[in-house]
Amino acid sequence: MSDEQTQQLLYRTQVLEGYFSELNQKESSIMSIIREATSAIECLKSINDKDDNETLMPVGLGTFVNTKITPNKKLILNIGAGVAVEKDKNSAINFLESRLKEMQIALQETAGQKQQVSEGLQQAKLEMEKLMTAHNQK
Repeated sequence: MSDEQTQQLLYRTQVLEGYFSELNQKESSIMSIIREATSAIECLKSINDKDDNETLMPVGLGTFVNTKITPNKKLILNIGAGVAVEKDKNSAINFLESRLKEMQIALQETAGQKQQVSEGLQQAKLEMEKLMTAHNQK
């Protein structure tokens, strides 16, 4: 194998490692969104529609204030790109559940991409080992 081929193999390995790292970060972000969506859905489902509910609302840096959630009120829901809409509880839950499904699909796609990149890395490392063995035998 020539020096040029060796450099190409090394470059390909570095690109794959970088891409694998990006996929890990993407997977981590998706998992965070899934946890947040699941938590929001569970919270909304637990709110009693008939009585006032007392709860703690986070205001930042571990600080909470007591607040009441009154029944039959609309929710403000961020739908993306800086846009928020007013929805009733059931519509908000449906929206969040659809986003959750989208994120689960994205997570599966990312896992598939990671598998492909991992296989490419494995192949590149095997080629590199063969190259090193051949070079050491000279």
